[in-house]
Amino acid sequence: MKRVLVIFAAIFIYSMAQSQEFVYCQLVGQGKLFSNKVTVEFDYGQQAGFFADRRLMDENGKPIVFNSMVDAMNFMGADGWEFVQAYAVTTGNVNVYHWLLKKRVDLLTPEEKADVLKRLKTKKQ
Repeated sequence: MKRVLVIFAAIFIYSMAQSQEFVYCQLVGQGKLFSNKVTVEFDYGQQAGFFADRRLMDENGKPIVFNSMVDAMNFMGADGWEFVQAYAVTTGNVNVYHWLLKKRVDLLTPEEKADVLKRLKTKKQ
């Protein structure tokens, strides 16, 4: 009986260790002028120029507009992203919201996996 429990515990620990690899994403949201909507930029660690548009685009190439940071989180949560931490930075009278998300590597889509591998190869060179 003890041997079965030890084997079961070893399999459980091994499976937990295998699923603990994550990739991270930061949502950066700022309220729009004269609107209740928020502009949300997505930072996956990608290389982007100073004026690069890091908003998510729909199938027509137009930026997706979110009602709130929670709306953006629900959008990402439906794709398997989990909330980790949030904080706000206030500059003047403007609040900029930062939400950190994570996703298990084994849940990445093939496109996300290819992007992560490409970034890792670039960093090693």
